[in-house]
Amino acid sequence: MKKTSYLPAAILLAGVCITGTATAQNASTQNTSTQNTSTQNTSTQATPTKTSPTGATPMLSELLQQKADASATRLPETIRKTFSEGIDTVRETGIEQSAKNVGDQAVDAELTGWNGKTVELSSLWKDGPIVLMWYRGGWCPYCNVQLRAMQQSLNAIEDAGAKLVVLTPELPEKAKETAEANDLEIVALHDKGNAVARKYGLVFQLPKPIIPMYRDKLKLPEYNGNDAMELPLSATYVIDQSGKITYAFLDADYKKRAEPADVVAAVSSAAGK
Repeated sequence: MKKTSYLPAAILLAGVCITGTATAQNASTQNTSTQNTSTQNTSTQATPTKTSPTGATPMLSELLQQKADASATRLPETIRKTFSEGIDTVRETGIEQSAKNVGDQAVDAELTGWNGKTVELSSLWKDGPIVLMWYRGGWCPYCNVQLRAMQQSLNAIEDAGAKLVVLTPELPEKAKETAEANDLEIVALHDKGNAVARKYGLVFQLPKPIIPMYRDKLKLPEYNGNDAMELPLSATYVIDQSGKITYAFLDADYKKRAEPADVVAAVSSAAGK
């Protein structure tokens, strides 16, 4: 049985929605006192989940890889190369290292969900840890895979002691459509103009070669209500009751997302369990 997220929960921060084949390692850090400038996942508190046991529900990374493999079979090599180079361009900006990371103080904000309810982030984390997650938009198939996985993991996240808070730059009506299309009970919060994502250092400009794809085919202006050719990284943070970031997943490759099991482990640590 699905469990509804505590309050509006999804800001869609987007990386480049590319279907390239370049390998990107996670810039994910779990509960460490210093920032990690490597793109390796170097958790010191929980062992990152790599593969699912035989016969078990597939891990999110496996589902994302299946989606990427399917996309690769449909796209010409030239397009895949352009998208792959786009990921590299974003990574070369250093955004994975410059964004808010483990040990940093989280940025407070007041946001409204597609259901019209407004919430203050600090009022949530003062009651206990929160999982703060950005998704780029309903136009992104990888975001939809992640959202469904997080919905399925909602009970585990809340049982570990946290609330799931999801933000997205897409308009409230679009976020509602995304929720309905994916059978979600999560209510996304609207990060208008990527204002909050920008304060977390997550926003990047889309590389010029891929702008036509986002603007003309994916209709990004229609989803976000503006003409800005920018997206946030699909970041995930765990924030403790003091407002401190204790876990951060940051990756320029939009096909890479925080593994729900790793998030649950990070929440348990932040909650002192």
